[in-house]
Amino acid sequence: MSSTTLVALLHGPDQPGLVARVAGWIFERGGNILHADQHRDMEAGVFFQRVEWVPANGDASADTAAFNAFAASLGMAARVTSSARRPRIAIFVSKFDHCFHDLVLRWKSGEYACDLVAIVSNHTALETAAHGYGLPYHVIPVTAATKAAGEAAQLELLRSLDVELVILARYMQVLSDDFLKKFGRPVINIHHSFLPAFAGGKPYHQAAERGVKLIGATAHYATAVLDDGPIIQQDVTRVTHRHGVEDLVRKGRDLEKIVLAQAVRWHLESRVLVYGNKTVVFD
Repeated sequence: MSSTTLVALLHGPDQPGLVARVAGWIFERGGNILHADQHRDMEAGVFFQRVEWVPANGDASADTAAFNAFAASLGMAARVTSSARRPRIAIFVSKFDHCFHDLVLRWKSGEYACDLVAIVSNHTALETAAHGYGLPYHVIPVTAATKAAGEAAQLELLRSLDVELVILARYMQVLSDDFLKKFGRPVINIHHSFLPAFAGGKPYHQAAERGVKLIGATAHYATAVLDDGPIIQQDVTRVTHRHGVEDLVRKGRDLEKIVLAQAVRWHLESRVLVYGNKTVVFD
């Protein structure tokens, strides 16, 4: 039996027998299901499923194409990924280094099944650290006056490296709608608040001024609307009147690392299904 596994994420109008038909299709082709989970949006009448299986005779490519055709015959949209294929990712950073170090160390320890092919920054602050990890570091300055040219250079780099996922590890620039459209692939951002509260700049300062008792972090897919994309993961920690802005920043950075790391893992394991401005996460 091949060690290669396939994961299918599918969704579409709910109808009787979908679970049985998917399982039957895999069985009839000699595959072995390792895990299956499903969800039904009761209000929208939409069915979602994640199914992972070992294809017969290791024929992953044949099963991938055939499953997409099968899902279409059911009126379902599907995306199939293979464990034999390692996505190529790039991390965008500025000067804050906590999420950067956390992601790289998790990758180096084998926690993420991907190839980290580039660190991209608008500053030189983390260049020495990146080289210490043996990672290529690309400095592309971005200012208000040079934003279009900077983003064009970033897009050219991402295309040349065939990057499939960009992670914004506290990258302190807003990606334009034009950039996101031209890149056309997922971008995961970590925002240092419990969205939709305190979107935009300096959320810890906003939280301190408001006197909140909980602060949070949110990992989401980037969209044209700032801090408004589909949410993948969130977490919170308690604070009190005794905590100043510096305390909130310190506690928040711990949250940011954990939340971003979990969101990246779920994405790489094909556990996140986006529909509309929401997600179904098969954790």
